[in-house]
Amino acid sequence: MRIENQAIAFIKAFNDQLKPIAAICHGPWTLIEAGLVSGRIITSYPSIQTDLKNAGAPCVDQEVVIDHGIITSRNPDDIPAFNEKIIEEIAKVNEVAHA
Repeated sequence: MRIENQAIAFIKAFNDQLKPIAAICHGPWTLIEAGLVSGRIITSYPSIQTDLKNAGAPCVDQEVVIDHGIITSRNPDDIPAFNEKIIEEIAKVNEVAHA
């Protein structure tokens, strides 16, 4: 997906609209392509952590990380916690929209 221009444009549009963005395993590669990782703390599958660091994202080994609306997780074992955080972040956006 990281080489699909429409996918990257979609991610950038979500970022521009301050909507939550979620990426797990190798998904953060798309965030690199969209130019969204520099200065944000990210977690991912271990094999792409060097790419993230080279793009300016400090990487941590945590189940789930949220940094300015970007939700990341490491691998499928983290899916329950990942899903929970996605729901929480969407709820926050909905609360603000309806306040």
